[in-house]
Amino acid sequence: MFLGRTIQEILKKSSADTEVIAVIDGENAEQVTPIPDDPKVTVIRYDKPIGQRAATNQAAKLSKAKYVMKLDAHCGLDKDFDTKLMDTMEHDWTVIPSMYNLHGFDWVCDACGTRKYQGPLPDCEKCGEPMNMDLIWKPRRRRYTKYWRFDADMVFKYWGAYKNRPESKGQIVDVMSSIGACFFMERSRFWELEGLDEEHGSWGQFGTEIACKSWLSGGRHVVNKRTWFAHMFRTQTGFKFPYSLSAKQVNKARRYSQELWKNDKWPLAKRKLSWLIEKFDPPGWKKSDLIAQAPPIPMITLQKGIVYYTDNSAAERILWVCRQRLKCICKDWDIVSVSHYPIDFGRNIVMPLKRSVKSLFEQVLAGLKASTADIVYLAEHDVLYHTSHFEAVPPADDVFYYDHNRWCLDTRDGKAVFYHSDCPSFMCAQRDLLLEHYTRANSMMNGNAGKWTSKYGYSPPKGLPKEHRIGRVETYMAEYPTIDIRHDNSFTRRRMSRDQFRNKNACKGWKEAYELEGWGKTKDRWEDFLRECVILQAPD
Repeated sequence: MFLGRTIQEILKKSSADTEVIAVIDGENAEQVTPIPDDPKVTVIRYDKPIGQRAATNQAAKLSKAKYVMKLDAHCGLDKDFDTKLMDTMEHDWTVIPSMYNLHGFDWVCDACGTRKYQGPLPDCEKCGEPMNMDLIWKPRRRRYTKYWRFDADMVFKYWGAYKNRPESKGQIVDVMSSIGACFFMERSRFWELEGLDEEHGSWGQFGTEIACKSWLSGGRHVVNKRTWFAHMFRTQTGFKFPYSLSAKQVNKARRYSQELWKNDKWPLAKRKLSWLIEKFDPPGWKKSDLIAQAPPIPMITLQKGIVYYTDNSAAERILWVCRQRLKCICKDWDIVSVSHYPIDFGRNIVMPLKRSVKSLFEQVLAGLKASTADIVYLAEHDVLYHTSHFEAVPPADDVFYYDHNRWCLDTRDGKAVFYHSDCPSFMCAQRDLLLEHYTRANSMMNGNAGKWTSKYGYSPPKGLPKEHRIGRVETYMAEYPTIDIRHDNSFTRRRMSRDQFRNKNACKGWKEAYELEGWGKTKDRWEDFLRECVILQAPD
């Protein structure tokens, strides 16, 4: 759909004698916007798909240029990007421009003027009429990425924390890996590295392959901060990749990649993978992760912590039991508690505020500022947390990670209900990400950056207008439930029946029970159940 628009961008933003070789791979490829009729543009069409790696190799074979750049078909570019990349180029470098998220388009209703950010084709929420695409094609300036890595399973990860290292400073910076959507190198160098290895399959492990080949061949893999590209991400339901993609394909590429690199089987390698791990010292790697054993590698351990917030309004026996569980489960963690009245729990911050959404946001922000943890779990005063809830770690630096194994328990009769929801008190994330989000949300709540309204939502990245949101949501199901106690003074409405939801989409996956795995029976025995939830501190 966007190939033609991307080619227009290349022609408009290039300042050197840059050619464009576009590959339309297969008769079932997405419908392509008109491709500019320009002598610099060559189009290759395949009736039957040959795959992304093979298509990239074929385009590189056709090129006669000194340099080649692989670019996805839904990208924007910096002005003079080609000149800026060539100006500082060395033969054995692979260069990645800095990356923005691309705001490609909006959906607009001609009938009532409603505008909706890019995603699957909707009908207008206000009037029900079909909506039309309005191309924007601008980088989202607040969604900027410069550093990437792969984990011990050779899986791509963002690496925001790398910015704090001294080696990240400067305009040309060594970077462990990349997303694979864009890379730039000399064409002769591309073939010295044997192009893209089609044994991986069509898709998967692009960035890992290019990075490993660049580094292990004796060269460099760098990010050039003097220029950028902007990539459209399709992460919403109904707004996915335009080609067939199965978990089987991805797993095949991943297994092949693990076997090739972790066993040091690439025949052109001048360095071992252990050299690369030692150079970057990425989080999560340990000696046993390298099948070909490496010398001891200094490890970085991410510290977990809790920001606990309370308005001191629930019954004291509920508050005490919930805190007792947290104190014992997370015994050695950094716990910051923020309360309306003083409490003996962790490092306590007292904020004598009136109970409100505004005070809740302010309390969370104060706790995040005081926390020393790398990963923070938000904890609310009337939640009985299970140990398994804290075993999950966000899979990337920009992820708000929500535990969906949440059951609401009614203190009146012991009825428990489940439905899928993104609840802040069931979420963890990198402290820096949370701090940035709640700083922005509080600024808006206080009128410093516009006016806050409830339509923005409460669960990060919600809480801000869409154009100002950062990060993304991923979810997991902990091994055992965590219990959200629904009592007479709960902050949000106690809804224990589907009939109490106006929007039935808000209670997807509805279940009801009077016994919870890992907790036992709940029916008509609230006081006994609460006593059984106490964890007594064992002596050292």
